[in-house]
Amino acid sequence: MTMTSTAIRPVPRWAVRAAHAIALVTVPSGLWRVALVTGLPIGYVAGRPPIPAGESAYIIGLSVVSELAALLTIGLVKPWGEVPPRWVPLVGGRRMRPRAVLAAAYTGATLITLFCGYAALAAILRLGSGFPFLSATGHAILIVCYLPLLAWGPLTYAVAYSYQRRHRPVR
Repeated sequence: MTMTSTAIRPVPRWAVRAAHAIALVTVPSGLWRVALVTGLPIGYVAGRPPIPAGESAYIIGLSVVSELAALLTIGLVKPWGEVPPRWVPLVGGRRMRPRAVLAAAYTGATLITLFCGYAALAAILRLGSGFPFLSATGHAILIVCYLPLLAWGPLTYAVAYSYQRRHRPVR
């Protein structure tokens, strides 16, 4: 007769570093979007039209949501990812089911990989109208700021895999 235990193994140091790196790779693109909205000089061509208020709110909101999503990945390596604080609506104070956590993590990693990969390819190849208000220098700044996002998906896969290995039943 075999017994299984659900003892959680310690978090590897590389997984903690990868989870924190995820939060950092979203910062340059967020700062670029803030610069875009505030009009900071990031390589505009002359005659750039102002960004409407609603679009500005969307752009800033995208930056905030991206960073929050990236920070959420740290929960895969911290105790608050196992049992969220009581103040968190719906799940606070209750142990998270590893399968649900992994489904969310792997789905998020897949969507992020697909979206960031397409966006990077579109920016590099200037697919569609893209950013007609950017000069060649501005376009280069855009690429440099968005390139780190290509690491977001693969890093999320790695951290999720670490979480999965730590939550495997032990025989």
